[in-house]
Amino acid sequence: MDYFSIDIGGTFIKYGVVDHSGVLISSNKVKTPSTLDEFIKVIFQLISPVKDKVKGIGISVPGKVDTSTGIIYFGGSLNYLHKCPLKKIIEEKFEIRCELSNDGKAAALAELWLGNLKGVKNGAAIVLGTGVGGGLIINGELFQGSNYQAGELSFMIPSLKFLNDNDMLGMSHSSVNFIKKATEILNISNETDGISVFKYIKKKQNVEVNQLFDSYCEKIAILIINLQAILDISTVVIGGGISQEPILLDNIVIQYNNIRKKSEIIDMSLDLIDIKSCKFLSDSNLLGAVYQLLLVIEQEK
Repeated sequence: MDYFSIDIGGTFIKYGVVDHSGVLISSNKVKTPSTLDEFIKVIFQLISPVKDKVKGIGISVPGKVDTSTGIIYFGGSLNYLHKCPLKKIIEEKFEIRCELSNDGKAAALAELWLGNLKGVKNGAAIVLGTGVGGGLIINGELFQGSNYQAGELSFMIPSLKFLNDNDMLGMSHSSVNFIKKATEILNISNETDGISVFKYIKKKQNVEVNQLFDSYCEKIAILIINLQAILDISTVVIGGGISQEPILLDNIVIQYNNIRKKSEIIDMSLDLIDIKSCKFLSDSNLLGAVYQLLLVIEQEK
């Protein structure tokens, strides 16, 4: 039997049907509501037509997720999700199994299941977006941490000059902020127009924008080296919408190697690791949410 998956984002809610082998059979999306009441209403509307056709529901959400209770805390840009017991609400309404996963961890789970972290003992997923999400794979399993917050890279402090929330890694390494700065330099009116920005980058038509791009990729490379130093990981996968641009991964690898060349002790002490793009791109959270559901079901056998 198939499973229903929902990926809750700040702008859109994606949803689809996934089979037991991880094939996304169908998918669609609706606009994310601005209130909790409207949100619950939309979720019910999505589930109702499929509730008798699927074996369970997997949901990817922003914020901290207590996977044992299915309660969401600090729901990213969706503040109304704070303390929402979404698992209980859905299971009581439809009498169907439901499991939740943080969106960054869902991306890592998708890669662990069928993507570029499959078979990797120790690795990490870095998801570049409005902030920086992630998931850590330790000893072949997703590492949740003591408070279900392992891999929340946005809260790292990249500098001693920590003055306010804008100094957190989630802001300095945000792909959304990078595109916004690039559009300002290029006088592009749409501050989210990443396609136009990368056209300039590829053609090297603006020195300042290419320097900004190199600096951004260097920041990601430093983050990778720091994760490597702490966790001794062998593989990192890069996700988020911006990861669809091959030149991003190419430049991150270049900056990673440049840092190694500049530091003899890093080059000698840390092995070269694989840096890849996430295999499933925008579908990763849908697949990872279902894999979380399957893992919990398997553990209960």
